[in-house]
Amino acid sequence: MTVATPATRSLAESHRSVVVPEGASFLRRLFAFAGPGYLVAVGYMDPGNWATDIAGGSAYGYALLSVILLSNIMAMILQALSARLGIAAGLDLAQACRAAYSKPVSRILWLLCEIAIIACDLAEVLGTAIALQLLFDLPLVWGVLITGFDVFLILALQRYGFRKIEAFIIALLLIIGGCFLYELIASRPDPGAVMAGFIPTARIVTDPAMLYIAIGILGATVMPHNLYLHSSVVQTRAFNVSEHGKRDAIRMATIDSTVALFFAFFINAAILIVAAATFHVAGRTDVAEIDQAYRLLAPMLGAGAASVVFGVALLASGQNSTVTGTLAGQIVMEGFLDLRLAPWLRRLITRGLAIVPAVLVVGASGQAGATKLLVLSQVILSLQLPFAVVPLVRFTADKGMMGPFASPVWLRILAWIIAAIIIGLNLTLLWGLATG
Repeated sequence: MTVATPATRSLAESHRSVVVPEGASFLRRLFAFAGPGYLVAVGYMDPGNWATDIAGGSAYGYALLSVILLSNIMAMILQALSARLGIAAGLDLAQACRAAYSKPVSRILWLLCEIAIIACDLAEVLGTAIALQLLFDLPLVWGVLITGFDVFLILALQRYGFRKIEAFIIALLLIIGGCFLYELIASRPDPGAVMAGFIPTARIVTDPAMLYIAIGILGATVMPHNLYLHSSVVQTRAFNVSEHGKRDAIRMATIDSTVALFFAFFINAAILIVAAATFHVAGRTDVAEIDQAYRLLAPMLGAGAASVVFGVALLASGQNSTVTGTLAGQIVMEGFLDLRLAPWLRRLITRGLAIVPAVLVVGASGQAGATKLLVLSQVILSLQLPFAVVPLVRFTADKGMMGPFASPVWLRILAWIIAAIIIGLNLTLLWGLATG
């Protein structure tokens, strides 16, 4: 199929706003491209990951590390395809769907993506509220309501340009990484057991409870809205639009996202390893809630700062995900509907749809309900994945849309295998839920 470049640019206010120096050294060009990958990586370590990783590490030790590794490899490949689409076709994934599919199909895809963004935002709301409660003893419901005001953080950052948003994100990522490096050292995991955890076992598929958490990890790692986000934010770079320039841009963007996602892999693996080394090894396989982990870390590790460091990392994680969730929502609405809203209005709509169920559940069930809702939000994200992955794989293989940058045969095969695995796991989950 041949698709014309849209009249409205993706993230028009930031489109091609970051200069890429032509003829510069490899490192200078790579530095100019560094940033979008870290915006994407944030979505792979949001508070939803914490709930699934803590539950998985506590209940099953290191066994689900293989799921984190597999999910991360999938993410690297899918995000590379997303960057390829944005650079080669000049379209974000939402724009490509609107141009390629009929209006009813496009609307359905938009609705499913909005559900995924609300599920992701729900995780951010709950994660931030839990962190505020743990660190400052703020009631959970009040914490949920306070998250409605973080729209002002987005507005403040957007005033200073896209590079400042990326710098803020990277700074918070470094805080999270430093916190979990401390937790890893304090928890003293068994290196041999950790390495064994990266080898998949059949029990992951045969044990329904384990499969539920595994798919939650998959949904928390490979996030559908990130595919829309990445295909747009790579277009903030003012690269040369010649064939050689696009080829170089694809290479740089792929390196950027792969390095950033490796950092995300470290964070996700660290959360599960700390839970396994601290709780599972001690026989506390019942620790499935973030506040339980917070209160038990310091006494069980004998490190007074462990709990506070954990809470600080959780707060940074929630705020980081807030920024990228806003951008993804803007991209999806503009791309599918060709409708532009003020960022503050778009943010309030999305956050309002997340706050209402969070307040109801937290008010009725407290912390236990919040954690169950966190895990459920990640499963919902996983169920939405095929509706973003299949169009992405299809578009990037299409020579009419991609020209000489269409995915090579080996990459198409690998991408379709990933799509089949995701769909197969989701069908297995649905069958398990239907049959009890």
